[in-house]
Amino acid sequence: MNEKLKQLEQKIAEAQLGGGQKRIDAQHKKGKLTARERIHFLMDEGTFEEIGMLVQHRSSDFGLDKERYLGDGVVTGYGHVNGRLTYVFSQDFTVFGGSLSETHAEKICKIMDLAMQNGAPVIGLNDSGGARIQEGVVSLGGYADIFYRNVRSSGVIPQLSAIMGPCAGGAVYSPAMTDFILMVENTSYMFVTGPNVVKTVTHEEVTSEELGGAITHATKSGVTHFACANEVETINYLKQLLSYMPQNCEEDAPAQSYTSDNETRTELNDIIPANANQPYDIREIIEKVIDTDTFLEVHKLFAENIVVGFARLAGRSIGIVANQPAVLAGVLDINSSTKAARFVRFCDSFNIPLLVFEDVPGFLPGTDQEWNAIITNGAKLLYAFSEATVPRITVITRKAYGGAYDVMNSKHIGADMNYAWPSAEIAVMGAKGAAEIIFKNEISTAKDKEGKWKEKETEYQSMFANPYRAAERGFIDEVIKPEDTRSKLIRAFKMLENKVDQLPKKKHGNIPL
Repeated sequence: MNEKLKQLEQKIAEAQLGGGQKRIDAQHKKGKLTARERIHFLMDEGTFEEIGMLVQHRSSDFGLDKERYLGDGVVTGYGHVNGRLTYVFSQDFTVFGGSLSETHAEKICKIMDLAMQNGAPVIGLNDSGGARIQEGVVSLGGYADIFYRNVRSSGVIPQLSAIMGPCAGGAVYSPAMTDFILMVENTSYMFVTGPNVVKTVTHEEVTSEELGGAITHATKSGVTHFACANEVETINYLKQLLSYMPQNCEEDAPAQSYTSDNETRTELNDIIPANANQPYDIREIIEKVIDTDTFLEVHKLFAENIVVGFARLAGRSIGIVANQPAVLAGVLDINSSTKAARFVRFCDSFNIPLLVFEDVPGFLPGTDQEWNAIITNGAKLLYAFSEATVPRITVITRKAYGGAYDVMNSKHIGADMNYAWPSAEIAVMGAKGAAEIIFKNEISTAKDKEGKWKEKETEYQSMFANPYRAAERGFIDEVIKPEDTRSKLIRAFKMLENKVDQLPKKKHGNIPL
C-alpha cells in the first residue's frame, strides 16, 4: 500500500510539473504565469479540486507515443471564487504549446458539462497554439465539441474567457461565444489567420500585436471587453465580474448588505451644462447615483459614445447603459448599438435589472454608417431592449431625439419606469432643424431670414424641447429633480424586484444579426 501511495505521489508531482521545470522557467521569463499559478490566484485558497490530472493523449502518430505528459496540456477542475462554486480550465502552454488534442478537449467538455448540470459559472484560461496538428481531424472535432457546449450553455450559466497567450484559428471561436473576454496586453493575442498568412495572401506587413493584440481588440474590433496590464489584473477582473452575476439563469445576483441613509445627491443638480450643445461626462452622473465605487465599466475603450457596465444600487447588482455626450455627442452608431445590445441581452439572460441614462441626439448620419448597415445594427439594440423581461428603468437627462428616443428603452418598447430631468428635451429632432423644416415658407419669405429662423427655433423649443408633453401622454412617469434620482431609482427597483413578464411562446426570436 505504501508503495502504491508513493507511485501516486510521484505521478501527481509529474503532472504538476507539466512540461518540465525548464519550460516553466521560460514561461516566467515571458512575464506569464503557469496554468496552475493562474488557478492559484483565481480560486479561494484550498478550494480547488482537480479533475483528470493523470489523463494522457492517445495518439501514436508522428512520434507522439514517445512524448506523453500527465494532464495533456490543460488543468481542469472546480473550486470557489469569492465563496461561490466555479468551474475552470487552464491551458498549459508548457505542454505541446497548450495545443488541443482529443483528450485535452474531453477534459474541457467534462468541466463544461459539470458546470451546466450544477448551475455554476465556467472560466476558461486560454493559452494555446491551437489544434494539435499531429492528431488531424480528431483535434478539430474536439474544438467543435467545445463550441457546441458554449452555445448550449449560453444564457444558462455565465461563461468567461481570459486570453493569457496565443489564441489563433478555430481556437478563437470558443471565447467569442462566451459572455466576456479579457486579454493581457503584450502577451496575448487573438486572430483567425496570423501575420504570416496575412502577408502571404494580402501582402500586408503586420505584427501579432497589431493584428490581434489586446489593445487592438479593445479599441478597434471590440472583440475583448477588458485589456489588462498583466495576468494578475486579469484574474482580479474575473473575480469582480463574477461578483455582479448570479450562478445561473434561475438565480438572482448576490446582494450586498446596505443600510439606507440620506439618498439625496445635490451635486447632480449642477452637472448638465446650461448650453445644450456643451458636452459632459455621463460617468459623473453614474458615479453620483450608484453605490460608492461600485461601477465596473465593460468595453471601456470600444464605441466610447455609449457607456455600459455593472454597478450596485442599494447593494443590489444592476446593469447600466448610458449615452456618452462627451464622445460624438452621444449619438448611436453601428459599434455603440451592437456593444449595448449584447450587454443588454447578457443582463436579461441573468436577471440583472437595467438602468438607462439617456442623452441622445439621434443616429450618426453618413454614407459609412448607412453602407455598413446602421439600420440592421441599430435594430439590434431596439430588439434587445424590446425582448428584455428584467426590471427596466430609464432616466432622460437631456436630449431624446428621433428614433433614438424609441430605441433607448422608451416606455413604448416595454420600459417599466421612465423618469426625466427638467433639462430633458424629447422631440423628433433638434429645434434648429425642426424650425427650418416646419417654418420653411415663413423663413424664406421673411425680410430678416436669420431673425425669423431664430424666432421660430425659440418657439419650437419652448413648445417641444421639454419633458412635459411626454409626461402629459404618460410616456414619462415623472419629471424629477436631479438630486432625487438615486432615491427614486432605489424605490422603483425595489417595487419591481418581483416583476414577472413572459415572452410569447416560441422557439426563439430572429434578432437582426
